[in-house]
Amino acid sequence: MGRKFIVLMMLIGVIYFNSCKNSNGNKEVKTQVVQNKILQQKDGTISLKVDKADCYQDKENPATNTAEWNVVVSKSGRFNVWLSSSTKDTTDLKYNNSVMLSILDNRIEAHPSINKIIHNSSEVNYPYFRADSFIGSMYIQDTGLYNVQIISEKIIPRGMQKSDSRNDDNSKLLSVFLTPAQ
Repeated sequence: MGRKFIVLMMLIGVIYFNSCKNSNGNKEVKTQVVQNKILQQKDGTISLKVDKADCYQDKENPATNTAEWNVVVSKSGRFNVWLSSSTKDTTDLKYNNSVMLSILDNRIEAHPSINKIIHNSSEVNYPYFRADSFIGSMYIQDTGLYNVQIISEKIIPRGMQKSDSRNDDNSKLLSVFLTPAQ
């Protein structure tokens, strides 16, 4: 009886040791994932830069180029959605297709037009200007972690900019801003 008890205790100890070892490994993975999340600012603004996104480029069909972020929403509500683009032409952004932003089942699809030109922006260098475009508003009901995705031919991942200066290279998508609606 004593020998069976000792074998049973050793078996429980081995199982316990392995389960603790596995949970420590999971904690390390979770820490790495937290570092790749975008946090909502204290004023409620969510700022998403394309340079910080996971980007997917389709050379055959650039209209499906995609940027994705994992965003932690701490204040839910209605948000105005703005796009920032770099452009040489301050009258036309030259988006051939509409831009689609999706958060869960919420989607906005719009063809960006220029609402504001920001001269001397630190985000772009001459001869480019920063142009901001309002594309609509959306309601985010709950707080938590969301996958935010934007699809546009003007998403050009870092390191993939074309070296020639054709007309369609005169603008690119820089960032997406979700600002709390007043």
